[in-house]
Amino acid sequence: MSNTVKVPALGESITEAIVATWLKRVGEAVAVDEPVVELETDKITVEVPSPVAGVVTKHLAAEGDTVNVDDPIFEVDASATATASPAASADAAASADAAAVAEAASTASDGPAAMPAARAEAARSGVDLAGVQGTGRGGRILKEDVQRAAKPAPAKAPAPAPAPTKKAPQNTGERERRVKMTPLRKRIAQRLVEAQQTAALLTTFNEVDMSAVMQMRKAFKQEFIDAHEVKLGFMSFFVKAATSALQAFPAVNAEISGEEIVYKNYYNVGVAVGGGKGLVVPVIRDADTLGFAEIEKEIGRLAGLAKTNKLALSDLTGGTFTISNGGIYGSMLSTPILNPPQTGILGLHNIVQRPWVVDGEVEVRPIMYLALSYDHRLVDGREAVQFLVHIKQAIEDPRRLLLDL
Repeated sequence: MSNTVKVPALGESITEAIVATWLKRVGEAVAVDEPVVELETDKITVEVPSPVAGVVTKHLAAEGDTVNVDDPIFEVDASATATASPAASADAAASADAAAVAEAASTASDGPAAMPAARAEAARSGVDLAGVQGTGRGGRILKEDVQRAAKPAPAKAPAPAPAPTKKAPQNTGERERRVKMTPLRKRIAQRLVEAQQTAALLTTFNEVDMSAVMQMRKAFKQEFIDAHEVKLGFMSFFVKAATSALQAFPAVNAEISGEEIVYKNYYNVGVAVGGGKGLVVPVIRDADTLGFAEIEKEIGRLAGLAKTNKLALSDLTGGTFTISNGGIYGSMLSTPILNPPQTGILGLHNIVQRPWVVDGEVEVRPIMYLALSYDHRLVDGREAVQFLVHIKQAIEDPRRLLLDL
C-alpha cells in the first residue's frame, strides 16, 4: 500500500522550506521513522521520516525546490520490495542520475559534501569547495558558506594604451552583483514587514547603571563557577528582571488574537543569538521558575545548538517575550522590532563609562541604554514606561530579584 508523506509543521509562523537533500533514493528500502529527506527552513534543518517500513517509490520534489507545509513530498510503499537498481522505474532512474551528478560535483577532488545551491554558487563564483568550512548539518556546505568564502573577482588586465589623442578608459571592475536571497534573509524580510504592518509599534527608552551587577559578578565569579560549572553572565540578570516585570505588567506578556486578548500565565523568554545561518531566537521556557545558574546553562545550550544549526523546532517556538542584545556588536541605541505575535521586545546595548550623578556628586559609572518596543494596541505608554523602570530598578539593585520585588 502506498503512503503519501506530506511536509510536516515547521514551527511557529514558518510555512515553507527548501528541499535540501534526499537521504533515500527512489527504489531504496526505508525503516519506520528513518529519515528520507532533509528540509531547510530559514532557521533549522528538519528531517522528514517514513511513517512505515517499505520502499520509497516517488520523490514529489527535487533538491532545491521550495515546498509548503502539508505539500506531498514523497511516497513510500509498505508492500513493495527494494530494487537493486534504481532503474526499476523512471523516477528511480532520474533520481539516481541526479544523485550521481550531485555526488560527483560535491566530492570532486575529494571535496566535502555540499548542498545543491552551494555547488551552484561555487561554480558561479569560482570557489573551491575543498577549502570551504561547512556549517550545515553534518558539516555540509551551505550557499552562505560559499558566499563567505568567495573572494572579490580579480581586476582584469588593463587594455593597451590607446592613441595619445584619446584618454585610456579606467577599469572599475564589477559594479553590481546579484545574489538570490537566502531562505533566512527572505524570512527575516517578511517578518520585519509583517511586524511593521500589523502592529502599532512604539519604543520607550531608559538607562541603567550596571555597577551593582558588575560588582556582584566580580565578587562571586569563581564561587559561581565552582558551584554550578557555568559562568555568571549579564543575560541571566535581564531574563530574571524581565520575567519579574512581565508578572507585574501582564499586557506585555499577552498577544492579540482576532478580537480577543490572550493573557499568558507562563513566561517563555526568547533570547536572540547568532547562529550558523544567522540570527535566531531560541526560547528559555518557564524562565520564571529557573535560577540564575539554570538560565545561564540553558542559554549556553541553546547558543551551542544555534551555532551548529542543530536547534529543534521546540527550541524556537512558544516564546512570549524577546530579549535582543545588540550591545555585543557595539550598538549604543536601537529600536528593536517585535517578534509577532509577541507584544514586547527588550533591547540591550553596549556598556559605556559615562558621568553619573550620585548623591549630588558626579561619578563615572558603567551605563547601558535600554529600549522596549511594544504594540501600542495592547500596551499603553504608561505601562511600557513602568515596565522598563521595573527592569531598571531590578538591575540597579539585584537584591530585588532575590526578594521578588
